[in-house]
Amino acid sequence: MLGPTRVLGIDPGSRVVGWGVVERTRTGLQHVAHGVLRLDVSAPLELRLVELFARLSETLLRHAPTAVAVEGVFTFKNARSALVLGQARGVALLVAARAGLPVFEYAPALVKRAVGAGGAGAKEAVARAISAFLALTDTPRADATDALAVAVCHLHRAGSPFQGRRPRRSGPDLTDRLRPAVIRPARSGA
Repeated sequence: MLGPTRVLGIDPGSRVVGWGVVERTRTGLQHVAHGVLRLDVSAPLELRLVELFARLSETLLRHAPTAVAVEGVFTFKNARSALVLGQARGVALLVAARAGLPVFEYAPALVKRAVGAGGAGAKEAVARAISAFLALTDTPRADATDALAVAVCHLHRAGSPFQGRRPRRSGPDLTDRLRPAVIRPARSGA
C-alpha cells in the first residue's frame, strides 16, 4: 500500500472546525468518522483556541491517523478574518506536530477537484460529491464534508506515483529558508 492508510482531514475555522477521517483499504477509500467542533463564539479568541487544541487532540487520539491534511488558506477580503483563520490553522498544525504526524496542506481548489466538484465548486457540490464518493447515507454538515474531502485529496495525491509526498517541513531546514538573502558585515566602531 502506498502512503498513509488513515488520514485526519481538517477544515479549520475559529468558530466551527470540520474534521473527517478516511482510510485506504484494499478495496479503496473508506469513511471512518467525521464531525464538527463548534467553539463557544461568546468566548475570547484565545479561549476558543485552547478549546480547539483540546478537542482536536482528543479526536486525533480517538482515531489514530497516520497523517493530517489541512485545507490551506485562500484569499480573504477581510484581513482580520484571514488572521483569525490562520490562528485556528496554527492550532491544527500544532496538534499534529505534537503527535509527531506529518502534515500536508492542500489548496481549496485542488481539494474540490480531487472529489470531482471542480475548482470553483460550491460547498453543496463538495458535500454531494464526497457523500457519493464515500457512499455516505446521510450528508454531513458542509464543514465535515470539506474535511473529508481534504482527507480524500491527500489519499489520492499520496497514492499517485507522480506526486512527491513531502510533508510540511520543520526543524533546521526551516531556519535555512528563513535566512536573509543578503548578509551585511557587522559595522566596526566609528
